[in-house]
Amino acid sequence: MTHEILVLGAGYAGLAAAGRAARNIRRDRLDARITLVNATPRFVERVRLHQVAAGQDVGVHPLAASLDGTGIELVVGAVEELDTERRTVRVRTGCGERDLGYDTLVYALGSDAARDGVPGAAEHAHDTASLEAARALERRVREEELRTVAVVGGGFTGIEVATELAESRPGLRVELVTGGRVADGAGPRGRAHIRRALRRLRVGVHEHARVAEVDADGVLLADGSRVGARLVVWNAGFGVAGLAAAAGLTVDGRGRAVVDGSQRSVSHPDVYVVGDAAHAPGVGGRPQRMSCAMGLPMGWTAADAVSAHVAGHTPELPPYGYLFQCVSLGRRDGLVQFVRADDSPARLVLTGRLAARYKEFVVASAYSGLNGGQGQPDQYLALARWAARRFARRHGVRRTAAVTGWRGRRERASSAPDPR
Repeated sequence: MTHEILVLGAGYAGLAAAGRAARNIRRDRLDARITLVNATPRFVERVRLHQVAAGQDVGVHPLAASLDGTGIELVVGAVEELDTERRTVRVRTGCGERDLGYDTLVYALGSDAARDGVPGAAEHAHDTASLEAARALERRVREEELRTVAVVGGGFTGIEVATELAESRPGLRVELVTGGRVADGAGPRGRAHIRRALRRLRVGVHEHARVAEVDADGVLLADGSRVGARLVVWNAGFGVAGLAAAAGLTVDGRGRAVVDGSQRSVSHPDVYVVGDAAHAPGVGGRPQRMSCAMGLPMGWTAADAVSAHVAGHTPELPPYGYLFQCVSLGRRDGLVQFVRADDSPARLVLTGRLAARYKEFVVASAYSGLNGGQGQPDQYLALARWAARRFARRHGVRRTAAVTGWRGRRERASSAPDPR
């Protein structure tokens, strides 16, 4: 009987899982079929959405181009319900509701902006977590005579939004507000370069400034002071939909499904979770950070695990680690912060135009790899696994610790801190 593989979500992780599983099925001549569900008929390069917010028409591609020749069936619709007992997913399409069955499910529904934790943020703040949100932000900036924009969140996403807006609209005053320090994930050299770029672009920086409330006139800080702005852009973290928790999967405190080193749910062996929706083990003991850099190897790893399961054997799935973090600082500047496999910053950095070009190459290669680029996924995954092996040797970590040690800790996952 044909094994039905259902993939929910066609972002980086979901498309990586579907494409690699299809390749494995063809190569090994497996009796399996893949159905991919996505809310729209397009793939969005989410790492370019700060460019969309600044008015650039980039990063949107028809899914048909990526799926051509793969044998994957595309269903365009919104996922409404997951029933793990019946192994069905309810999807609302343009023609009404439809129930899709599965033998193996790959859950890759990603994340969205987490704006519910601060009063007024959901009502008054924009974000760049989706294509529609980025386009809405661009329209408002273009159509209104704004003098000041406040960008909340001093991580790399917030920095990219702030610098892109400041560079593309020199008459616009951009204020960057963060509860900690700017670019906390970078090393001293990388952080210094980002500070120089912010000064060059005249971006105001408010560090250790916790936002207590957002309103139509800007943000109110916990110390009682205000940052005035007619437009607030929220980049202070991401959240996930409650679908996995509602279906009974074991989740952490933020609703992300807890998985083992093969991306398999620790509570539902026929469900694999990849991308931002997964609470996955990292080589340093912390969960993997929400990122394209981890979404891709998560998807490829899950595809190999699912294909092996269909073939009736267990694959060898070595752990993988981080390589670098790429940050845009406008179109002509950037930072490439090289990191250890556990995501801690190393000393080596690239800056300036070279870093901007490096990031553009990485981003373009990511889409090319999903769109049939020969050898790119295997090369990236090999490098990520090499980084994990190197980290394990240097720190005395057992090679299988990421998988075997995780299951023993799964009951504590709901209280585990998030590395972001």
